[in-house]
Amino acid sequence: MLARIYSCAVIGLDGVLVEVEVDTSPGLPGMVIVGLPDTAVQESRERVQSAIKNTGLAYPRKRVTVNLAPASVRKEGPAYDLPIALGVLAASDQIPSQALENSLVIGELSLDGSVRHVRGVLPMAAVAREQGMNRVFVPQSDAAEAALIPDLEVIPVASLSDLVAHLNHVCLIAPHPPTNPGDISVEVATDFSEIKGQEHVKRALEVAAAGGHNVLMVGPPGSGKTLLARALPAILPRMTIDEALDVTRIYSVADQLPQDVPLIRSRPFRSPHHTISHAGLVGGGNQPHPGEISLAHRGVLFLDELPEFGQRVLEVLRQPMEDKIVTISRANGSLTFPANFMLVGAMNPCPCGYWNDPVRACTCSPGTVIKYQKRISGPLLDRIDIHIQVPRVEFEKLSDRRAGEPSECIRERVEAARAIQRERFNRSDSIRCNADMRPAEVRKFCPLDETCTRLMRAAMNQMELSARAFHRTLKLARTIADLADSSQITPQHLAEALQYRPAFTL
Repeated sequence: MLARIYSCAVIGLDGVLVEVEVDTSPGLPGMVIVGLPDTAVQESRERVQSAIKNTGLAYPRKRVTVNLAPASVRKEGPAYDLPIALGVLAASDQIPSQALENSLVIGELSLDGSVRHVRGVLPMAAVAREQGMNRVFVPQSDAAEAALIPDLEVIPVASLSDLVAHLNHVCLIAPHPPTNPGDISVEVATDFSEIKGQEHVKRALEVAAAGGHNVLMVGPPGSGKTLLARALPAILPRMTIDEALDVTRIYSVADQLPQDVPLIRSRPFRSPHHTISHAGLVGGGNQPHPGEISLAHRGVLFLDELPEFGQRVLEVLRQPMEDKIVTISRANGSLTFPANFMLVGAMNPCPCGYWNDPVRACTCSPGTVIKYQKRISGPLLDRIDIHIQVPRVEFEKLSDRRAGEPSECIRERVEAARAIQRERFNRSDSIRCNADMRPAEVRKFCPLDETCTRLMRAAMNQMELSARAFHRTLKLARTIADLADSSQITPQHLAEALQYRPAFTL
């Protein structure tokens, strides 16, 4: 007898519908799985057989053939355990096959029949809705995530025995209520009011948040660079529902969605260690998976001790920083992941960390300082809009009991500037903030009057700015003008933008 169950595969960040065909025929007992399965799928034979027996159901003493179609799509992971088990039971007349019509089934089985969490539930549920299905059976722990998709009945499955009782109308499982994104709170890890001093750095981060600009902080150890970077997500604009779903889809596929958090509402903050590999940063593998730059999509990628990262690792950031996507090519095809992140780097000015420090003497030779700073290439530095010095904090400011300006107040100004930018770019899908502007938009939205033109000409000659640095300075000036609610770029706005160009020797 033949039974058909629908499941789903995840390719990149998108789901692909998979038809699980199970056929039982006379012959030596055993199961054969075909359709380009990986090792985890092949191991489903033992898990399915043990789960069916330990649930008190009868495993057919026949030859069982399982086909996962289409055969051209590689199947990986244990999410096919539950649909295969249901196909076996339907083919042996233990459950009615018509009960699974127009339904999608995903889940990993334990040997005792309980259903475990699987990754990628959100894109799988989205595919079910796109294909016109009205019901999905998912692990109980993943039901809230699947319930983010509207107009879809989500059945939370705790065990195989519960699902069989449901399909046989013995004991029905109540559908999971739709997940309301507005009920999920936004967490703030570090507030700007907790940071003492460094007012000019806070201003630079406010400008960066308002326009989506990249930042590099340079200063001695203990000056607060890491603390400032961790506070940055709190002043970024709140994520829209579409942005939150975008980020959640990535985390679901990467299996990094926090437990009991069906939807990520806080801006991502990723801080990989400098020993990270090339594939770990940009993504990769035989079947490519998202890397840190994709996990930082719509948020912040913080690289502490920037010169300690491998040069090859840093250089691969150049293309994603420009294009906001990363494409990973393999022999069997290529996949594109989103990578629209704010890069925040932090570094010491020299190996000992005290070059040009007014209190503590530097023990590094001039050659050592230059060699250390040159670990970061010029092309990468050219793609960073804001270079800011972070000096040591004086005792008077550290001991001051007065709280600083809270992140909420700064975020209101940032959101006001972003609202101006949304209105400016309302006809563009690819440009969301000033940092995304291309040369054509810079020419249109960043005109300079005669005074600003003279100032920019002098800066180009004295600071030896490249064409890219010229355009990035204008973008930065446009953001500063937006924060001041000014329709025109004034010399004051341009002067502040120019002071954020690198001032230390490289």
